[in-house]
Amino acid sequence: SSQNLSEEFAEAARQLKKEAPRIQFGKIDVTHQHDLRKEFNIQAFPTVKFFVNGSREDPIDCKGVRKASTFVTWVKRRTGPSTVLINSTDQAEAIIKADDLAVIGFFRELHNDSVEVFCETARDVPEMPFGMTASEDVCANYGIQRNSLVVFKKGKPVHNEVLEDGRQNKLGLTRLIKTFTLDLVTEYNIETSVKIFDVPVENHILLFTPTNSEAFNEIYENYQSAAAEFRGKILFVLVDTDEARNGRIFEYFRIRDIDVPAVRILNLTSDAKYKMPADEVTVENLKEFCQSYLNGKAKQHLPSEKIPQGWDKMPVKVLVGKNFNSIIF
Repeated sequence: SSQNLSEEFAEAARQLKKEAPRIQFGKIDVTHQHDLRKEFNIQAFPTVKFFVNGSREDPIDCKGVRKASTFVTWVKRRTGPSTVLINSTDQAEAIIKADDLAVIGFFRELHNDSVEVFCETARDVPEMPFGMTASEDVCANYGIQRNSLVVFKKGKPVHNEVLEDGRQNKLGLTRLIKTFTLDLVTEYNIETSVKIFDVPVENHILLFTPTNSEAFNEIYENYQSAAAEFRGKILFVLVDTDEARNGRIFEYFRIRDIDVPAVRILNLTSDAKYKMPADEVTVENLKEFCQSYLNGKAKQHLPSEKIPQGWDKMPVKVLVGKNFNSIIF
């Protein structure tokens, strides 16, 4: 909520006043400042923008940051080095064990395109510590090939991404790394819905199924296997159809009891929905569906209707695809 974010923002301002007094924090109520709202194209609330070197042009958007500690990290990585330089295995261990998640870049040398992309990615992922090293000892200790990015979860390596010069895309890496803040398959509920939308992956696949059915374990295993292959490209969500609070989502996708288990893909940007052509939730069918979607070959299912005039005038709001996300989430 705005109120909560406002408090976290103020807490970050207090912390940085001591550590970095040059960084000023301010807040604006744009309900009374129409010109500013227009100038900076403010459409969602709350919005946080970072202005650099006294310029009003092109401020940097600070998205998906909700905690004071993450604000502080975000600002520090914008104004100073974004990664910690690691020279020893002890230093590496300290970073890896300090938090649930950590990202380490293992490089041949510290001046090339991959290092630059790695440091830029660190700026956009303030939720976790980033370290980099070109030390032979450290690389040998972890048995990791040079020029790769490794995500550690609870002290153990869970993902290794080879960084090839000029090939890596910062946005792709940011998406991939942020997915590690979620489980491989995230069960949808009120708490997780916020986290799901903080991860900048615009393609979501949803499995609608009762979690207490006999076939559930097998279906879920298949779903997890497919999820591992599309990490960072498609976010895998599980919706328990026995949970009454999920009713709005079934309506939105027009899922009926006789349809489950059902699999749909949703693109958050265009709001387009796609239905898995096959009925059985097998690894093969899931992979084929995801791949055909990513290749642009999947057929759209249920186009979104236009937002009806006066949709919010009555106590029961009229929801269609185009206003569903902003209202429900």
